[in-house]
Order: sequence, then C-alpha cells, then structure tokens
Amino acid sequence: MNQLKSYAARTDQGPYLQVNEDGQDIDLINKLFLIMDGFGGSNVGDETVKVAKETIKKFYTKIGGDPDSTLPFYYSHKYLLEGNALINSMHYAHATIKDMNLDKEMNQRGGASVIGASVADNIMTLVSTGNCLCYLSRRGNLSLVSRPDGQLYLGHDDYEAHFHCAPTSGLGLFEDLHLKVDEIRILKDDLFVFMTDGVYARISEKEIEYIIEKNLASNKKIDEMFELANSRGNLDNQTTIFLQF
Repeated sequence: MNQLKSYAARTDQGPYLQVNEDGQDIDLINKLFLIMDGFGGSNVGDETVKVAKETIKKFYTKIGGDPDSTLPFYYSHKYLLEGNALINSMHYAHATIKDMNLDKEMNQRGGASVIGASVADNIMTLVSTGNCLCYLSRRGNLSLVSRPDGQLYLGHDDYEAHFHCAPTSGLGLFEDLHLKVDEIRILKDDLFVFMTDGVYARISEKEIEYIIEKNLASNKKIDEMFELANSRGNLDNQTTIFLQF
C-alpha cells in the first residue's frame, strides 16, 4: 500500500478580489480530498462552496467504505465503493445547491467547479465537474489526469487562456450534472497536483513541471506558482493541493 507521505494546500483570494470563492479540504481520516472554485459573486459563490464542501463530506463519510450502504443516485460496478460514494456525494451536493437556487434571480444563483479525490486499495478515484484540474507527476513525467470541463480545453487553444476558463459543467449550474470519473493506480513517489484556474490559466504546463521539479518544500512550490500567475495579471482566486505518495 502506497501511503500518503506529505501534503500541502493553499487557497487565497488573489491580489485583487475581496472574497475567496475557492475552497479546499484535506480529510486524512477518510482519505478524501476536495478542491473547489465557486461562482456567483460575493456572498454567493463563497457560500455555495461552503455548502458543497459540507454536503460532500457529510454524505461521503456516511456511506464511503460501508458495503451495506444504499446509494440513492448512481451505482457502477466499474468503480470502487469509495468511488461510487464520491459520485453520489457530488450528485447530492448538486441537488442541494439546485434547491438553494430555485427561488433566486439568475444573478443571485451560485455554483461550483469541483474535483473530489478518494483513495482506497491503492486506487485514487477522481470525480470532477467544471474547470478545476489535476496533474500527475510520475517518474519525471507530468500528465493531465483530470481535465477541466470548460471552454479552454473545448477549443484546445491556450492563447490568453484566462479568457477561456468559463466552466461548461458544475454543481448547481444546469439541471443535469455531468461528472468525469478517472481511476488511477497509485505508484510509489507519485505526486498529484490539483489547481483552480486562478493558477493554471496564467502559467504553462512546462512552467508547472519546472516548479514541481525544484528542490523546494511543497508549500514553497505552491507559493511560487501563485506569485508567477499574479505577476502575469491574475485577477482570480487561487487554490492548489499537493499530495505526495
């Protein structure tokens, strides 16, 4: 079993915004990791992220790892029980946020991009919706293992990428929730890096790889990524998680 050796996480409102609509959570007991990017504005996006985080965690910890659990929305034999529990948790959060939005005007409705990651039996299950992403650094190679569902990757054009980061899915965004599910077998020394678009939209994949390979503590690498993005005019919130196995 490849255990988690270390982790680092940071979320920041960024250099210009007065509120942080991003969020992250590291649950070492339940081996559940979340990164989120809310939208909807002040007192909307940040509140939506808070509700999404609490709902996913509460639901997942209730049914994850319990073979007798009843899964109300979805079940697939392709995925581990923990993966199915995470999928159902995100469906439940989506339904909760939709109910919150029901009687609100469009400009008062909130939503969130999310990647949830659960670890069990040396498998990481990534369940994503919206414009967060996850890289895997393995044996000197960097690969995108959870791709954003947004305009940037829809068009495959990274020129001035920060103009093309609008999510095309997300919790509470549309009637139907579109989830992308990936299972990855964890190998020794794997590094998983989760980011919101306030980080990755302003720096290139080569620059991310260069920073990852530096002989620095993980929290210092995150700081360097934020500083580089900000030096290029970042106007967004920023969140990054490092999970080192």
